[in-house]
Amino acid sequence: MSIFEAIVLGVVQGLTEFLPISSSGHLLIVPAIMGWEDPGAPFTAVIQLGTMAAVLIYFRQDIFKITGAFTRSLFGRTREGEELEARMGWYLGLGTLPIIVFGVAFSDQIETGARNLYLTGSMLIIFGLVLAAADIFAKHTRKLESFKPSDAVVVGFAQSLALIPGVSRSGATITFGLFRGFTRRDAARFSFLLSIPAVVLSGAYEMKDAIGHSTGASTPALIASTLAAFVVGYWSIAFLLKWLGEHTMKIFVYYRLVLGTLVLILAATGAITSGTVS
Repeated sequence: MSIFEAIVLGVVQGLTEFLPISSSGHLLIVPAIMGWEDPGAPFTAVIQLGTMAAVLIYFRQDIFKITGAFTRSLFGRTREGEELEARMGWYLGLGTLPIIVFGVAFSDQIETGARNLYLTGSMLIIFGLVLAAADIFAKHTRKLESFKPSDAVVVGFAQSLALIPGVSRSGATITFGLFRGFTRRDAARFSFLLSIPAVVLSGAYEMKDAIGHSTGASTPALIASTLAAFVVGYWSIAFLLKWLGEHTMKIFVYYRLVLGTLVLILAATGAITSGTVS
């Protein structure tokens, strides 16, 4: 893998990890269109460190507040005004359980059968339409202060759907957050907070499998790709939170529908195929 390819894939990872357009899907589609090899799990595990760092740094204040309040709540020492942060710690844990269970239970299928362009294209379209329905018909009135355990369970199960390429972790969690009545911005904010344990655990799990396996890239290429994922990932978080304060999800719906249709057409005509895992 050249440095150019590595940087492109780092940019793709950083941009699509947090926008509701599927990072796993794009890491299959982009190499297929460019005629590159499938980067494989070891490479993906390394560059995920960039997006992991982006979300940890961007939400560092929230992380400190939630961690502190949650820890104090375990000993019955919650301070005045931090009830939401204490509850949020429990909700993030509850919402993370489904993706852990399904991720471990279906790890083999995720690494083999799920890495399919037809499935990816179909999921881009289907969940694009589901996102459109949520954006149009949801109430958009609830704030994070009204968050309940049932919300964490629903959004947590939605996050587990992102194990299928093309669904999108942020897309699924924001969509079901909207269905629960939250504003676009608050649905996105909980989605990003929920991504922290998911991204960290996913990175650790894949890194475990990556140890001792070739990433197909040189050390400079890996460093450049990971830095690109970090910079673009940090920007995409800030962009989406600002965008959803003033706009709908329409642009992402259109993008998913167009890309999903294009992938299905190109795959059906043989113009693109899934690359060989490096």
